[in-house]
Parts: sequence; C-alpha cells; structure tokens
Amino acid sequence: MGMTRRTLLGSAVAVAAGAVTAPTARAVEVPALWREFSHTPLTHPQIPYVGRAGCRGGATHFPRHRVVADVRHFGAVADGTTDSAPAINRAIAAAGRAGGGTVTIPPGTFRIDDVIRVDRSNVVLKGAGSGRTTLYATKNLTELIGTYGSRYGGDKSSWSWAGGLIWLAPRARWESLVAAIRAKAWPFEGWTGNRRDEWRTLTELAPARQGSWTVTAADTRSLRPGALVLLRLADDADHTLLEHMCGGGPGPEAYVWDDKTKLTSYVPYEWPVRITRVHGRKVTLERPLPLDLRPEWSPQLTTHVPELSGAGVEGLTLEAPETPQQPHLLDKGHNGVVLQCAYDCWVDDVTVRHVDNGFGLVAASACTLRRTRVAGRGSHHPYFCREGSHDNLVEDFTIEERTSPAPTGTQLHGINVEGLSSYNVWSRGDMRMGTFDSHRGLPFANVRTDITLNNSGRHGGDASAGPLFGARFTHWNIRVTNGRAGLVKIDGLAPYSATVGIDEVREFDQIDVPDFTGDLHTRLELYGSSESVRPRNLYEAQRRLNGVVR
Repeated sequence: MGMTRRTLLGSAVAVAAGAVTAPTARAVEVPALWREFSHTPLTHPQIPYVGRAGCRGGATHFPRHRVVADVRHFGAVADGTTDSAPAINRAIAAAGRAGGGTVTIPPGTFRIDDVIRVDRSNVVLKGAGSGRTTLYATKNLTELIGTYGSRYGGDKSSWSWAGGLIWLAPRARWESLVAAIRAKAWPFEGWTGNRRDEWRTLTELAPARQGSWTVTAADTRSLRPGALVLLRLADDADHTLLEHMCGGGPGPEAYVWDDKTKLTSYVPYEWPVRITRVHGRKVTLERPLPLDLRPEWSPQLTTHVPELSGAGVEGLTLEAPETPQQPHLLDKGHNGVVLQCAYDCWVDDVTVRHVDNGFGLVAASACTLRRTRVAGRGSHHPYFCREGSHDNLVEDFTIEERTSPAPTGTQLHGINVEGLSSYNVWSRGDMRMGTFDSHRGLPFANVRTDITLNNSGRHGGDASAGPLFGARFTHWNIRVTNGRAGLVKIDGLAPYSATVGIDEVREFDQIDVPDFTGDLHTRLELYGSSESVRPRNLYEAQRRLNGVVR
C-alpha cells in the first residue's frame, strides 16, 4: 500500500509503452517524447493531452436505450421504392416525445427522399448493421433545402463542407439554419447561433493555466454539476490569443494577423465542457483547460444554443446515387452523416457510399465516430471537422479507394480539421486515398495516430483563414504507402509539434512552406521507424494514463 502518484504514473507509463523487453523480430523503441510527456501530460509543449477525447470521456461502450419504435410501424417499407424518410422521422420524433430510446430499422433497402433528422437527445437510430440496412438517398441538399452560398462571398456552395442527409443536430438549431439558408442569410453554424449572438454570460473567470481541471468563478449561482457550458475567450488587439494557440514566441508575434479576416471571424474561441463539481467559487470541469485563461482575453463561462446529447446512429449504410463528383467547391450536397451542436453523441458501424462529403463534425464536441467507412465513386471531404469542433474521436475508420476516376476540376482532401478546432483524435485508420488535411483556420492540439495512408490528396484552405497549424499537432506511428511527405511529416511546418515514428517520405506534389519564421520548436523522432515505435497508438496510451492524470 502507500502508493504515491509518481509510482502510479510510472506503472501506467510502463503499461502504456508496452512490453518493450519482449522478444520481437524488430527492436521496439520508446521515444524520449513519450517519456517526457508521461511526466507532464497536461502541459507538454509539443504533445496535447487527448486522453479524454470522445463521447463520455472516450468510453469504450455507448449507452444502450430501450427500443421504443420500429420504423415499419410508422410506414417505412424496405422495398427500395417507397419514400420512407417521413416514417423514419416520425419514429424519431415519437422516441423524442417518449424521453428517448432506440429507433430500429430492420434489414433491407429503404428509399429516403428527405433529410433524416436525429434532433432529439437520447434518441438512437439503429439499423441491423452496415452490411444489412441501407438508406438510399435519392436527393441532395440543394434540392431538399436550397442553394447554400458562402458567408465569405464568391460562388462557392457551402454544401461542400456542411450538412448531411443524416443530420444530428438539436431541432431548434436545425430549423434556424434551414430558415437562414432559405432566406440567403448565410449563417454561422456554431454554438452561439446564426449571428453568434445567442448567449449570455454566466460568470467571469480568474486567470488559470492550460491543463488545469478547476477554475475560479466570480459568481457560481448559475452553475451546477452536469451542466454544459461554453468557455469563451476573446482575442485582444495584438492577437495574443492567436499567438498563444501557436505556442507563442517570435514567429507568431511577427505573423501578420489583421488581414486574416476569415480566421478572425472564428474568434472568440468557444469550448463546450461539462461541469462536474461546484465548491464555493471553485468549478471543476470534466476536461482540463485547453488554453491559458488570461485577463486580456476576458475569460468567461456562457450559455449557448441547446445541445443535442446522448444521441447516435448505428448499423447502417447511407448510399447516394452514383452521380459524377462536382467541380471543387460546387458540391450539391449528396453528403453523409453530420453532427452539429452535438455533445456526447456518436456514430458506430456506418458506411456512406457515393457521397460528396462523408462524415462531418460541425461545432460538435466530445463525440465519437467509430467503425465508419467512406466508399464509392470518390468524395471531396471524406471526413471534415470544422467551426470550432473539439475533443472528438474518430477511430477504426476507412477511406476506400474510389471506384471511378476523379472528374477534371474536382479535389480530394481526406481527414480535415480547421476553424480553431482542437484536441481531436484520428486513430486506427486505413486511408487508401486522401491526406491529412489541415485546412487552415488555425486548428491546434490535434492528434493523428496509428494510421496507414496512401497520401494522394491535397489540403485546402483560403489564405484569409491564416495558418495551417497551431501548436501541439502530433503525428504518431503513421505508415505512408506511397512515400509522400505532404502534411504528414510536419516538423518543418507546424510550431511546437511532434512527428514520431513515420515512414521515410519525400516531398512531391503539393509542397508547403511554414507560416511562421524562425525556430518552430518542433520534434522529429524515430523517423523511418513506424513499425518499432512504442506505444503504437498515442491516444490509447494516453487513455491508460487517465487514472493518474489529474
């Protein structure tokens, strides 16, 4: 007995790193970065702490709700010709009125001529398995909702990065978005409404450091355990918040921020988090602080639009007609599954086929996508993560090789992250095409780990959206089958970041230069040694530290 925290942490590190002394065909190596991180997991300068990413803090099992509706009882027919979307949506609404539950879809092919809206908390739409239940979506979002232009101007279609034919979002938020699109009042899509004005202050916060679990509130009368709140940080005139997101120092200080108008439209930074305890003026959060809290950024906890929570989609395939992929940024919206203003929600065992865009996280946080697959004729964004999405987990995912050649003028990205999104994880992936699409908009503190990649895509991002990377990006155990470096070997691009255990690669096709001048303070370890790095999966290793990281 009498175990100290140091003893516990040392034991956890040994387990997380794996049995490095066991005989293998090839010697295994534990990088110095892992040993450093395990001693300072919440404040390491290059590697973010993501051990609680995902639904319910990264829980292995999703909640199971009693079956309250079968879509056949509401008129759905598995004949491939009857429009079953109204019946499925009626079943979901009935489950919502019952306080939640599982809506089942039996094996077969169900035609849908409308969006399937999972818009009630604690409702799960569950098929018989992705190889057994198919929803065949005959129409795209342009046909169903209307043309969706960009709030930044030009002739782009926002269906190129927003919306899904299965759309998980709270009912009021979805209705307000659709109304704004139809009125051509192109909206913001996040936690504080179409004009980012649907919030009020709950309390101001005292200064605190990144990695703290507890904050000091000026007034706790409006705070209660279990409540979801927004941590809100505003930038100052010198853009020191944006500099902090990049690790600080001469490079970010010398960067020109004022003309990055798309980037600055994303600020204030809004981070949803649940409160676990209120004691006096001390408020404990379910995740550690993602950034410092400094007086010049006016740190506060605020309200937000009502969230979707405890909802999921499981065990089905969504298939669109095999129409040609549209020219870049002109997608019609044959999109897959999107989670928006969702917290503690999930998607499990779902395949999308012949879609423009596959799986999306749009102002979604603490959600898990597990056993998902993008297949068929090829897509623009197989996965996208944007508009301030945080603490999400995408694991056991597959991007299949396209089944038809890419039409001229189209573009393929891959696993996308942008728009100040942070602390997201992509783990155990099989990417037979695409790339690690850091899409500008200053995403920071994201992890990609234990992924096999045919690095054939290209990243995107408007110049006005600012840097490709903020600080604490980590690529760990990445197997690159075609030897291309772009957006994978990031020691020359991303500030205060880490590239560990990737295959030897070389620059060709899209070649980038760093956004910041001077020393980037990046680390490169075990280059060319993807098979020998231990731990093999950075996220799983951090999960095993969870019990002693506090």
